[in-house]
Parts: sequence; structure tokens; C-alpha cells
Amino acid sequence: MALKLERLLAERGDRPAGIIRRPEQAGDLVDAGAEPLTLDLEAATAPELARLLTGADAVVFAAGAGPGSGAARKNTVDRDAAVLLADAAELAGVRRYLIISSTGADAAARYPADPVFETYLRAKGAADDAVRARTTLDWTVLRPGRLTDGPGTGLVRLAPSAGRGAVDRADVAAVLAALLHEPGTAGRTLELVSGDTTVAEAVAAVTGRG
Repeated sequence: MALKLERLLAERGDRPAGIIRRPEQAGDLVDAGAEPLTLDLEAATAPELARLLTGADAVVFAAGAGPGSGAARKNTVDRDAAVLLADAAELAGVRRYLIISSTGADAAARYPADPVFETYLRAKGAADDAVRARTTLDWTVLRPGRLTDGPGTGLVRLAPSAGRGAVDRADVAAVLAALLHEPGTAGRTLELVSGDTTVAEAVAAVTGRG
């Protein structure tokens, strides 16, 4: 997801940077037109991260523990690293903050059939709550539905409540790129699934301009 977003930003003339854990990951970012910045978000402090954010116009939390990871990393990555980035953004004076969450995210989520998934939903919900409590950040919470790996259609449904559904990662990246340049979406929690509205029209609609 992050690489898709970085590629879109580079193509439109922005100067994206991406944080990676290992130096060997740098080539992927360079190929996408982004500057690689090496830092382990599970071990870094807010001041260390803030130094990397100095001069940025916005930050996007797109990290995730990923499929197959246990409950512990859902908390250290999906929750704690998102909060760390918010702390660092405040220290660096970066107001615009976008976070990729998930449909169903809730700090009190119940999903007895899959305790790890329950932890994931709770971690995402807690991160969202922590970010939305920041009065010094112009935050937007984006909650995509089930992620797929198609080429993207460019057609989405974006709303405070979009219903259940899937959405291609390419379309999520396109929506994020549009949200970054739309200050009218600050302070909004938005759900995203595939739909029948272009990305530009969908973003305009949630700001009242559509």
C-alpha cells in the first residue's frame, strides 16, 4: 500500500519519503520515487522519529503487522507505532496526519472466533481513538474494507459509513493521495469500499463540494 501511494505522489510532483526497518528494503522505495528513511518503529522514540519528519507537510501511517503475525505485534505495530507517529508529528510540527485503519476497528471489539483478529480490531480502534484525541493534528482516519490486490478500478464508495465490502489496495492509495491534498477532510473518519464513484468525486462529496 505504502509503495503504491509513494509512486502516485512522486508521479504528481510531490517528494515522498518512506520509513523502513531494514536497509535492504530501500531499493523498493527508490524505484517508487521515494526517499528511504531507516528506523524501527517498534524500537524508536518519538524524538528520534520526529527528526525524520522535520520539514514534512504531512504523514501517513500505513504500517501494519501483516497477515500471520501474532497478537503482540498487532499491538506494537498497529496500535503503538501509530501513536508514536502521532507523537513525533506533534514534536516535528507536522499537523496533517492520515492513518489507515480498518472497517470494524473498535477498542472494545469482540470477535471470539478469532482472538488475534479481535486484537487487531482493538489495536486499530485504540490507535484511531488516540489520533482523534489530538487537537494539534489535522487528522483523517481512513477505514478500508477487505483489501484485495487487483489493479484498481478508480471507482469507490467513501463515506462515514460505507457498509461491508472489499477494495483494491491501488484504490486505497489513490484515495489517500487525494485526501492528502484535501484539507476539508481533516477531522473525519471515513470508510472505503469499491463503488461507482470516481476517487476525485468521492473525496469532493465528503467535503460537501460534490
